[in-house]
Amino acid sequence: MKKRLVGFTISAVAVVVVAVASFICFKVHRADAADKGVAAKINGEVVYINDLKQSYADHPQIKDRVSFEEFYAKTLDVFVNSKLVYQAAKVAKIEDTPEYQRQLVTAKEDLARKLYLEKMVDEKVTDAEIKKLYDEYTSKFESQKEVKAKHILVDTEAKAKDVIAKLKKGGDFVKLAQEYSKDQVDLGYFTKEVMVPEFSNAAFAMNKGEYSKTPVKTEFGYHVILVEDVRASKPLELKDVEPQLKNMVTQQVVAQIFDDLVKNAKVEKFTLDGELIADKK
Repeated sequence: MKKRLVGFTISAVAVVVVAVASFICFKVHRADAADKGVAAKINGEVVYINDLKQSYADHPQIKDRVSFEEFYAKTLDVFVNSKLVYQAAKVAKIEDTPEYQRQLVTAKEDLARKLYLEKMVDEKVTDAEIKKLYDEYTSKFESQKEVKAKHILVDTEAKAKDVIAKLKKGGDFVKLAQEYSKDQVDLGYFTKEVMVPEFSNAAFAMNKGEYSKTPVKTEFGYHVILVEDVRASKPLELKDVEPQLKNMVTQQVVAQIFDDLVKNAKVEKFTLDGELIADKK
């Protein structure tokens, strides 16, 4: 069993609804001759299909998980409700209030900061920088022993012994797992530190094709382990780690942007009593 377990999985559709409802930015644009698909009319105001397409495109974490058709079906009501609330705010003259004007200034600054950082990241986070980081990763990679295993997890030692007895009589491991196990069967490849010690110690002491002859007890219950393969680990392919590497390069770029801005700016900071704070450089 892995050390960190996922308690539940939120469906992709639920993520879409929550995400759009919480930070949706309603951007209505002009429709040209090729862009006249109407998604909804709210008190005479038109929302175009392309408005939803733009929101879909603006959130790659959603785009990667669901199709636009599914997104559209699940979020059209969110767009409609958002527009209804905005129309009500217009009637209430919220945009004329001092609080709206104050928050508008903050929102404009936030948007400018966001777009500036996105522009700089797009310019500086290049394929070459990602490849450079990947080459560093592969050059420092240290191969470790990996085991590919399946397991059957049960609540009691007696059940585990029953499974082992059936395996000794020629029982099929996968079929027995379907009958007995309370966890997924296939664990894939893993290194020793990934699993809890009791599980790893047992699995890594076994040979390819061998199953545990006695139950393996961990905090999760009793396991019967089948080792399917043993190999030396290899560096992951670039395509498999590119998202993580891109995120790392992005963090480095953003940190450098802030460093450069601070170095080239005249900044004076003061205490609550109005005294100048000495520069720590």
